[in-house]
Amino acid sequence: MRAPLKATVIGAGVAGLACATELVARGAEVTVVERAGDLGPSACSWWAGGMLAPWCEAESAEPAVVRLGGRAADWWEAKAGGVTRRGTLVVAAGRDAGELRRFARRTANFEAVDGEAVAALEPDLAGRFRGGLFFGAEAHLDPRRATRALAERLAAAGAVLRFCTDSRHAPAGDVTLDCRGFAARDRIPELRGVRGEMLVLRCRDLVLTRTIRLLHPRIPVYVVPRGEDLYMVGATSIESASRGPVSARSLMELLSAAYALHPAFAEAEVVEIGADVRPAFPDNLPRAWRDGDTVFVNGLYRHGFLLAPALAQQAAALAFGEQTSFEMDERNDADRLERQAL
Repeated sequence: MRAPLKATVIGAGVAGLACATELVARGAEVTVVERAGDLGPSACSWWAGGMLAPWCEAESAEPAVVRLGGRAADWWEAKAGGVTRRGTLVVAAGRDAGELRRFARRTANFEAVDGEAVAALEPDLAGRFRGGLFFGAEAHLDPRRATRALAERLAAAGAVLRFCTDSRHAPAGDVTLDCRGFAARDRIPELRGVRGEMLVLRCRDLVLTRTIRLLHPRIPVYVVPRGEDLYMVGATSIESASRGPVSARSLMELLSAAYALHPAFAEAEVVEIGADVRPAFPDNLPRAWRDGDTVFVNGLYRHGFLLAPALAQQAAALAFGEQTSFEMDERNDADRLERQAL
């Protein structure tokens, strides 16, 4: 009887935990090592929006992102649970109606809705918008609960999670999966950092049940409900590798956009302010490839929870030697990629 594959996954962010989940599903013996002490704010997935919104992403992303992200909600529901399937509502102020038309031209799988339909979907937005776009097949999740659920299920399945462990002290195995994100620049110099900033607000005077995207030519923003009167507000995508605090300018713009969506946010409590650096390749598309006994998984950019399932399936195939190379960019055949990853 053949011994199970022994795999070491470096990094317990969304990429690492998703890869470990796929490896365990294939029967591998998996050890995950993480330099931080827990699944906390040291990982950029801690600061993610958790939007499983492939069709909205078509507004600015490559077609492969839409295709590969189309099954993400099913994967997360099966592996971690907690997926909210209430779609995405995209709105814009009357003066920004052109932004809504532009968004519609660049996306698909939506229903154009009038002001009355907006109010039916989200009663607290009644009278605030003349219309919008409703992407009914989209979903969202709470990233922190989702990654915690993956870790708990991995442990229950026999995987070993070692925190406070530097990659230099990772146990030897048959194969190593490098899922360190931006920290992997020592091995992947072409990675660049894209800074994302977010707020968590508690607004007791407002009820929103799905992701809302407010379009604006300067500060488009998304608001994701977290339950218990909490809302994640995010927007920024800054070309910077700085992990410093949120700037005053970004904070003001995020709060102004939230207020533009609904004035009730003026009385909201600021529960949390955070920022981190997302790893990206020059084309903003992720990649997985094998070099010797190491599989590199990186470049999820701002599509971490959307594309981690497909990329993890591809990485697991590479770990088991089913392919020798993989690269996802505009020069490759996206249909071939989809068949391999899904």
